[in-house]
Amino acid sequence: MRPAGFLSERHRRLAWLGFFLAALQAPLAAKLIDDASWLFAVVVAMLVATVILADDAQRHRPHPAE
Repeated sequence: MRPAGFLSERHRRLAWLGFFLAALQAPLAAKLIDDASWLFAVVVAMLVATVILADDAQRHRPHPAE
């Protein structure tokens, strides 16, 4: 059994969905909106990606021998 990260499988799927939605929304908003509010979507996508990467790192950490 793989060591679990801090995200459950359901939360992990939702994080990936949120990442993809924010990553897809940013260029669309940049094209349609004249101001720089699209940068918020980029920041959110980066934050969610950081959480996913931290969860991956915890999942792939060697399990301590008991």
